[in-house]
Amino acid sequence: MVTKLKQYNPSANDLVNDWQVVDASGQVLGRLATQIATLLMGKHKPNYVPHMMSGDFVVVINAEQIKVTGLKAEKKIYKRHSQYPGNLKEISYEVMHDRHPERVIQLAVKGMLPKSKLGRQMLKRLKVYAGAEHPHSAQVLGSERREAREAAAAAKAEAESAKAEVKKPAAKKSPAKNAAPKAKAEANAEEAPAAEAPVATEEKPAAKKQAAKKATAKKAPAKKAAAKKPAAKKPAAKKTTAKKSDDSGEK
Repeated sequence: MVTKLKQYNPSANDLVNDWQVVDASGQVLGRLATQIATLLMGKHKPNYVPHMMSGDFVVVINAEQIKVTGLKAEKKIYKRHSQYPGNLKEISYEVMHDRHPERVIQLAVKGMLPKSKLGRQMLKRLKVYAGAEHPHSAQVLGSERREAREAAAAAKAEAESAKAEVKKPAAKKSPAKNAAPKAKAEANAEEAPAAEAPVATEEKPAAKKQAAKKATAKKAPAKKAAAKKPAAKKPAAKKTTAKKSDDSGEK
């Protein structure tokens, strides 16, 4: 059975770029160029991927003191062509080393990097200086202290997590303490249900008042109707008396 392994593909935030300082005094050109190329590509790191900028910035000092082996100092020639006919230019190693010692290392490293956009971006991270002084001391110091900062941040995170774990059991105990009074209250409520009924009626005096008002409102129209009835009967009595007087006269 064939097992499929998931490829390692980190994001740009996972990659860390440090600053490396390389002293070229007394070193051989080819050997030094291979070391610088590996630092620029990031092959010295366990999280190296060929399609991303996983390498470091490299600062090379004392480029004037670089050496070459054999007869390269006499026979090595740098050529460049502008693609126009008859425009080939040649410069010997001795002349290049005297005029631009930085270019000697840059050209050697350029030939060892990928021939692509990524390789050109890597070459821009190479800083070569003829002397021992360079203006990147702050970046180099920051990269040296990065491990200490990360260790301090990790220790701080562990301490905070330990505090949170210690506080968690205390938070769990508080509901258990509150459960006892609740259980007692429920037991008392079950034992004396009759005592709660009058309390509920006493808590609503406004309802009683409203019921009394409604009862009085219903009784008032009945009284008015009763008062009006005798007034309606009086005229009828007068008519009867008038009829009786008429009957008596006729007789």
